[in-house]
Amino acid sequence: MQIQVNHSVREVPPDWRDESLLVVLREALGLTGTRFGCGAGQCGACTVLIDGQPRRACLMPVAALGAARVETIEGLAAPDGGLHPVQQAWLDQATPQCGYCQSGQIMATVALLRTHPSPTAADIDAALSGNLCRCGTQQRIRASVLRAAQATGSGQ
Repeated sequence: MQIQVNHSVREVPPDWRDESLLVVLREALGLTGTRFGCGAGQCGACTVLIDGQPRRACLMPVAALGAARVETIEGLAAPDGGLHPVQQAWLDQATPQCGYCQSGQIMATVALLRTHPSPTAADIDAALSGNLCRCGTQQRIRASVLRAAQATGSGQ
């Protein structure tokens, strides 16, 4: 079975068909940036983009992907190896504390900025409401989203 991940086609061993996308990404493909959090789709740590939409990888059976395109945190880097503007904003704002939720937060932010290039605080809160941060860095996360919007030339 083949899936499209980060702009390339990857082979998934046949005996992994019934696994979740999260398990396949981490264990079969070695893409460990997508985190296992709760395993029930409640925390958002495993958020990836499927055809541009944020989805919980722990809930998605890999066999259900079909021809859908999957983007993970590893696929955000620029062709020259530079950081994606959202990743850079996270660093500039010193956003992560423990960092565990950050890949899911970043992926949800990328999806938000693609559809709402100049998000309001309410847009940000709505888009990231399903991504939990136990460390309490929500204010820095919001500041990072606004900084990323400005860095891409689309923010206010």
